[in-house]
Amino acid sequence: MTSDQTRTEAVAAQTATETGKLRNLIKGARVVLWDFDGPICRLFAGHSAERVATELVGWLEGRGLRGLLSEDERELLDPHAVLRAVDHRHPGSDLVAELEARLTEEELRATASAWPTPYADPLIRTWSALGRRLAVATNNSPLVVRAYLDSRGLSACFAPHVYGRTRELRRLKPDPHCLNRALHATGVAPAKALMIGDTPADHEAALRAGVPFLGYAHNASKEKLLRESGATAVVDSLEPVLRIVRGQS
Repeated sequence: MTSDQTRTEAVAAQTATETGKLRNLIKGARVVLWDFDGPICRLFAGHSAERVATELVGWLEGRGLRGLLSEDERELLDPHAVLRAVDHRHPGSDLVAELEARLTEEELRATASAWPTPYADPLIRTWSALGRRLAVATNNSPLVVRAYLDSRGLSACFAPHVYGRTRELRRLKPDPHCLNRALHATGVAPAKALMIGDTPADHEAALRAGVPFLGYAHNASKEKLLRESGATAVVDSLEPVLRIVRGQS
């Protein structure tokens, strides 16, 4: 046997193992909890999240509040990090409420140019047609999620189970609050659910809720972060998930 044949057989065995692991995750799921920005769509594909974060920072600085953020927090260029940092220092304040409202406006604006994640729409429709309950558990505004789902004709697949950002910002993921809300509303035990997410925060929230996790990574850096967080089941496309789910029909 040549070294090329050995490598080919090793790759085939690994692929079969990963497919089997994926099939078991899917088979056991009675409800599927989706993160929104990433697994369902790229919300900021045409409306840069970095620019939104910069504008939120600029808005704070324009009010003489530059000191609310550390240099590291300003450089993260993450709108949710800005919101979380301000809430940590002034929880439940009018300032936080206004900042959250500004972020929601930017997220709503972004829905017009969001890119659907490849295979997400047919996967959602197929799972729904097979009787699986679907829910969104996200750090984005629920108004934004519903606007996007309406635009894709997907609202009926999830309604009424959209659990997004609330005024209790300390409960953003990795806190499992939105996952627990979804589990409570659907009446499904954590072990019978499946979370699809694309960040270490999603993975940690799933762990803390006791929910099996499937990572979605559209590039190598995303996969590296998920693997380093401890995620063992990670796909770079939803196509194999769709193939397995269609095979259950």
